[in-house]
Amino acid sequence: MSVDLALSRLLSFPEDPLEEVDAAITEAVRGAPREVRGEVDAYYATVAGWDSMARQQAYVDAFDFDRRASLHLTAHTHGDRRERGQRLIALKALMREAGLDYESDELPDHLAVLLELRALAPEAGRTALADLRPAIEIIRARLHDMKSPYRFVMDAVAATMPRLSRADRTTAERLAAEGPPGEMVGLEPFAPPEVMPAMEVGR
Repeated sequence: MSVDLALSRLLSFPEDPLEEVDAAITEAVRGAPREVRGEVDAYYATVAGWDSMARQQAYVDAFDFDRRASLHLTAHTHGDRRERGQRLIALKALMREAGLDYESDELPDHLAVLLELRALAPEAGRTALADLRPAIEIIRARLHDMKSPYRFVMDAVAATMPRLSRADRTTAERLAAEGPPGEMVGLEPFAPPEVMPAMEVGR
């Protein structure tokens, strides 16, 4: 397992057997840069002794009950506008161009999916994540406000990316203050059928 796959697993809903997953993640980050390894260690130190139900609840509390912490990155940058559907279609096309052909229960803008993309097709994954960097910063800030254990995982993700540019920081601050763009046209369903599961994005 690569570091990107390890972070992808940490940002996926915790499933049993957690012991096997945790062991694979710990091994994967052993050779990662110190900052990445330190953040993952901090996450595990926080959840030490938690059973699977407690960790699942922490995941739901972090990502399902607060739109500011949603792992669907284009929800932060595009809101409910039709442009979001177009962005999702573009992400799916990027995955196809990278030669990936597999199914996923998540939309293609989910951070765990994009980390997996970067693991399997580094150039495409780096491009997708760089374009959505402001959303990553919004999620990081919200998780720190919530004092969620997942703040450490998001910090680890940020540590694998280039230094935040001034333009991305400005965009993130604006979106954090104003919220995502409001609905202009609407999407029915909220994403076009071209990108709804089952997606041809692979594991």
